[in-house]
Parts: sequence; structure tokens; C-alpha cells
Amino acid sequence: MPHRHPLRLWIVRHGESAGNVAREAAQTAGAARIDIPERDVDVPLSALGHRQAEALGHWFAAMPEDERPNLLLASPYRRAVETAQAIRAAGGLAPDAQPLRLDERLREKEFGILDRLTRAGIEEFHPEQAVLRSDLGKFYHRPPGGESWCDVILRLRSALDTISLHHDGQRVLVVAHQVVVLCLRYLLEDMDEAQILGIDAEGDVANCGVTEYAFSADAAPASGLALVRYNFVAPLEAQGTTVTSEPDPNDAAQPLSHDPGRERDIP
Repeated sequence: MPHRHPLRLWIVRHGESAGNVAREAAQTAGAARIDIPERDVDVPLSALGHRQAEALGHWFAAMPEDERPNLLLASPYRRAVETAQAIRAAGGLAPDAQPLRLDERLREKEFGILDRLTRAGIEEFHPEQAVLRSDLGKFYHRPPGGESWCDVILRLRSALDTISLHHDGQRVLVVAHQVVVLCLRYLLEDMDEAQILGIDAEGDVANCGVTEYAFSADAAPASGLALVRYNFVAPLEAQGTTVTSEPDPNDAAQPLSHDPGRERDIP
């Protein structure tokens, strides 16, 4: 049987969320806990996050109609849904695009007992987890009640199979989260642990940063999709929108980064 693949695949991290803002405030204050009243699934975009999503929608809208996404998939988390809705409202989809589809397999990485703790909070309340994570590394460490990167990768394997089987030949836009973006790169480019953690160490995925793949018969057998660009933020800059790259609020054990998320084009 022939391999099936989408014609184009864009993977976008959601716009800046209220959780991103709260996390930076907690880090700056040296607090142990991140002050977020909602459960993680209900955290909305910030005002800047809405502007970022709208700017990205305008970028897609500037494409010819037959080149825009005609399938929109999103994590069910509110910040991802609001980003997807803003892209659509700005005219970023093809006229024949299907209604937004939510897929729980694209959800944020679950952090279990480390939920809403900063690095200082983890060391204060769960020092054994700080040691275990240091020993195992972030790829394999699974906090009690939470997920490792490997767990996220397992569910994303299924999501990619669904996209390939049911949406071959389509132009697919996925709106999700930082770890999901990185884990999809791991799968699509047939990476190993060292390779994907090396990319992660270079800097955070920018809010509304675009990772794009195009079908290629010469691409790695693992996916049939070739990387076009990673962490592309020119659409935001063109609209005069501030680029942010704060880690997600629960990724507390990762150092705070101010990487501007500049475009990383692939030759």
C-alpha cells in the first residue's frame, strides 16, 4: 500500500497565555507557586496572545486560497482553541476548510504533582523529584500523576497516524503546545533523545511560532515530510506584534529563557 501524507503540515504553539505571564511573574518574585486560578485546561490567552494569534491568521490569509490550511486541528486546552479560532476569524483558512477539530492527544504535557510549581517550589516541596529528574533527564522523567516526554510521544504517534490515514493530501494546521511541537519534530524527523533535547536547549518555541513541513518523496521514510522552517516568527513581526517565548507555566524545572524565537529556516 502507498504511504499517505498530508500535502502540507504547519505546527503552531498557542499565543501567549495568562499562564505564561503568571509563570514569569512567579519566577521574578522567587515564588514557589504559580498563581493561576483556573485549571490548566482552562487557562486563556493573554491580550498579547490574542494579538499574536490574529497576526498569524493574517499571515495565512495572505496566501493564495489553494495554499491555505483546509484542516484545522487543535489541543482542547482553551489557549490553543482561542489561538485556532483567531486564525480562522482572520481569514487564515481555505474557503473549503472543515470545522475546527479538537484532539485530546494534542494536549499539554501533564505535570502531575509538580503542577504550578516553579523550580524553587519543586526543590522545596518535592526535592526527591528534582533529584530524580536530574538523574533521568527531562525526556524520561515522569512525575507522579504526570507524563514524561516519552508518554507525550506515544500519544502523538497515534495522532500522526490518524492525520496520515484520514487527511492525506490535505493542508493541515495543528495548534498545540511547546512540548507537543518538539515531540512532533522528534517523530517526523526520526530523531533521538540527544537531538531533540539539543534543539530544546537552543531556546523555547515562540508563542505562535510556526514549524512547517512539506510532502517530499525524498524525505525520511519515517514521515515523508521535509522540514521547511522551524520557530518562524516573521508573521508576528510583520504585524508589529511582540514576540514572546516564555516556557509554559508547568514546565517549571526548565530555566527561564528569553530567546526571541527568531526564524530558523532549513536550507
